[in-house]
Amino acid sequence: MKQIEWQVTGMSCGHCKQSVEKAIASQGAVGVVDLMANTVSITFDEMKIDLHAIRSAIEDQGYEVAGN
Repeated sequence: MKQIEWQVTGMSCGHCKQSVEKAIASQGAVGVVDLMANTVSITFDEMKIDLHAIRSAIEDQGYEVAGN
């Protein structure tokens, strides 16, 4: 398992946190949002998970991802 952290802008409440974490889960990874830091820590199996798909799933919820 690998873990990365991305900056995610546009999150401001519990609903935002839940939306981002669900978007990540829909791609088979686990995300933990820190609203105060505007970050999400993502744990995933790099052999099975496509980071571009995770990024797209988050952006489809209306948030902007800064990071690799």
